[in-house]
Amino acid sequence: MSRTEQAPERPKNAPTGPQHGPMAQRVNERAINFGPSLKRLVRRMRPEAAVLTGVIVLGVIGVALMVLGPKVLGWATDVVFTGVMGMLLPQLAPGLSKDQAVELFRANGQGGFADMLARLDVVPGQGIDFDQLGRILLLALALYLVSGIFSFVQGWVLNGAIQRTIYRMRADLQAKLSRLPLSYFDKQPRGELLSRATNDIDNVSQTMQQTLSQMLNALLQVIGVLIMMFWISPTLALVALIVVPAAMGISVLIGRKAQIHFKRTWAATGELNAHVEEAYTGHSLVKVFGHTKEAERVFAERNEQLYHASFMSQFISGIMMPANMFLGNVSYVVIAVLGGLRVASGTMSLGDVQAFIQYSRQFTQPLTQLASMANLLQSGVASAERVFAVMDAPEQSPEADGQLQVVRGETRFEHVSFSYSPDEPLIEDLSLVVRPGQTVAIVGPTGAGKTTLVNLLMRFYELDAGRITLDGTDIATVPRADLRRRIGMVLQDTWLFHGTIEENLAYGRLDATGEEVRAAAEATYVDRFVHSLPDGYDTVIDEEASNLSAGEKQLLTIARAFLANAPLLILDEATSSVDTRTEVAVQQAMNALRKDRTSFVIAHRLSTIRDADLILVMEAGRIVEQGNHDELLAADGAYRRLYLSQFSGPVDAEV
Repeated sequence: MSRTEQAPERPKNAPTGPQHGPMAQRVNERAINFGPSLKRLVRRMRPEAAVLTGVIVLGVIGVALMVLGPKVLGWATDVVFTGVMGMLLPQLAPGLSKDQAVELFRANGQGGFADMLARLDVVPGQGIDFDQLGRILLLALALYLVSGIFSFVQGWVLNGAIQRTIYRMRADLQAKLSRLPLSYFDKQPRGELLSRATNDIDNVSQTMQQTLSQMLNALLQVIGVLIMMFWISPTLALVALIVVPAAMGISVLIGRKAQIHFKRTWAATGELNAHVEEAYTGHSLVKVFGHTKEAERVFAERNEQLYHASFMSQFISGIMMPANMFLGNVSYVVIAVLGGLRVASGTMSLGDVQAFIQYSRQFTQPLTQLASMANLLQSGVASAERVFAVMDAPEQSPEADGQLQVVRGETRFEHVSFSYSPDEPLIEDLSLVVRPGQTVAIVGPTGAGKTTLVNLLMRFYELDAGRITLDGTDIATVPRADLRRRIGMVLQDTWLFHGTIEENLAYGRLDATGEEVRAAAEATYVDRFVHSLPDGYDTVIDEEASNLSAGEKQLLTIARAFLANAPLLILDEATSSVDTRTEVAVQQAMNALRKDRTSFVIAHRLSTIRDADLILVMEAGRIVEQGNHDELLAADGAYRRLYLSQFSGPVDAEV
């Protein structure tokens, strides 16, 4: 098996390692606006359309029952008030009926009180009808209880829909990452990508959980309350509506300011994660070169940026709620005063005024809730923008549907051109023919394009021009996975995952038996050091494989390639971390591995490739010499100079 994360050789100015400057900010610059990003996030819930329809129905029923509550409680207030007035009327107008009392009060210039009394179903001397009051209160209790049940079911159903949406979002992001070209990962810090795949999606999940249900209920509540308010008193309803444009204006104004800082917050989070991941991964080197203080300084810098961005985003968005509460309180006072005047004038009952005041509270409450949720919503949308930026990144070319039948392993590079940067060509018009079963060694100075050549063969990068064929089949016409299954690769940069040694070896061929795994380990001298470990093949390798030496890790990767048993073999400085004695033994095993296979060997130690069938000498992306060891020494060119730099004594003796 091969590791696609191998870092290629690049031109000197090609981006390498984590980027904390303009390169790191490019994705953030592509962030979408709040509105389109929110719509896109909502569109991701389309598969849950039927469930969401049910959620809306449940919400409508629950809110409708809830908004009927104040009106029913208003009836209870009227029953109490009517009973109190019935007890007081004999004292105010002794011996008179209700109608006679009304006429008396009107004649005495108390027209307002007379009109109020006329609206009441008062019986002089009769107190509060507790039976009727009990029935009304039980009705109100039932309304609130059933409304609560509907709201609970609505929240449970909606939570399931949200979790399924986030599940699909994570799966889509993972699938997207697998379709992105290696060049994308070359330009992105790993910590930044991890932050988008974990922190940002988690933040989107929390935002949707905390806002969708409340926003839906708030909107339904506003509609239901407005209907009840206009039913009770259109005049007072219009007064209450004055708050809406003011609240919306404040929310939009503050929201735009806060959104800028939320974007900065999550961008700063990504940069901080990238720095922590980088410093932790290379913590040994940080200490060796005395850069601990510098790492702490950079961390403090990033942490300070995150602190300021978070403070400003939360502070600005936090202004929304008190601002809207202030408007709601102003509206409440105005409605209370006007309602009192209308009760005094007899144009409204006390119960209706009480119900209307409750509705005015219920009307401003969802507006306040929407304002308080604005910071959560803005934070979630800012995170969604960062996730969508990855999903919108250009993908590698679509998979072809051809078939690859590798029988002999003949490899041809036909007029191949490639560059990491369009303005700096690396490989230009390179042609090469590798015969079946040949061992081809590629040598040259650092940055000459050695690893790039085999990366092109693996299709980690796409050609700018020309083509590469295996047994006459253009590799661009077959699926990448099919191509890579035919190639075993051992990299200088060893990669092992968290698991047992046996599991790491079996990664080369997942269907291999335990006997086959151990046979590959014995052939590559892995078995020798595994038996010295406490748990043998069941020894667990940690995330950084720190419990193995560099040479032991490289032997494991060699054994993994042995087990893959692929027709083509690529060895990229495969023995660079192995001691000299072990290297001799491993070379013998590699000779057996390379038998009847086409092999590409990248090496800096020229002693390891003296027996290669063909040696390619590369400089600046070009093949400047090719031939076997003896031919190239005799040519007195670039290969001889490289060889002299390592073995001046032996070469002089040969000459």
